[in-house]
Amino acid sequence: MPADSRIKLPDALVFDLDGTLLNSLPGIRYSVEAAFRACGLAVADADLRSLIGPPIRTILARMAAKPATEDELDQLETSFRWSYDTEGWRMTPHYEGAAELLREMRSQGRRLFVVSNKPRHISVKILEAEGTLGLFDEIVTKDSRTPGYQDKQEMMRYLLQKWEMGPGGCLMIGDTMEDAEAASRTGMQFCLVTHGYGDVPENSTVPVAFRIDRLSELVPGLEQE
Repeated sequence: MPADSRIKLPDALVFDLDGTLLNSLPGIRYSVEAAFRACGLAVADADLRSLIGPPIRTILARMAAKPATEDELDQLETSFRWSYDTEGWRMTPHYEGAAELLREMRSQGRRLFVVSNKPRHISVKILEAEGTLGLFDEIVTKDSRTPGYQDKQEMMRYLLQKWEMGPGGCLMIGDTMEDAEAASRTGMQFCLVTHGYGDVPENSTVPVAFRIDRLSELVPGLEQE
């Protein structure tokens, strides 16, 4: 529920992908397991759900049963990307109500953006398959430029500058502490989607404007302009 029901929905919405718009766990799990099998390495008994969010190399390192060398991580990352680019991405649907929300927000004239650690070619492929690619003004991923962006904060600052937007007119919608911190550091308000893979504790010093359990709550949970 909103922390403050008087918050008005701003003109620009910035979405994370994994755990926010996309239910990425099935596809990532499939390709993580395929990568470890292909490389002959053991997988740790870890909760993959709680690890989703950072770049895949970080996830693979945390999923290894014993510390992996840089060479092993190189092999795992290559194997993962091959599996995910061919099969895993097909197991990555929008969360229920996500596409409808995006279309409604677009029909109201709001600007929609994506900021994600997911590779650009896969992000675009998934959104295109789901029929929502054309709803976004811009999709920014870590590899959208060369050299790549360092983090989501840098991606969000790029959007603010390019589109000449003030941070007060933007809302970041995500599911992890990384998303919340990036929003805070750029001056945007933050909405935590609790159906995702991360969390921002209630007692955190990182501000959360409001929390929702499902994306469908975003419209009725806020006073519309």
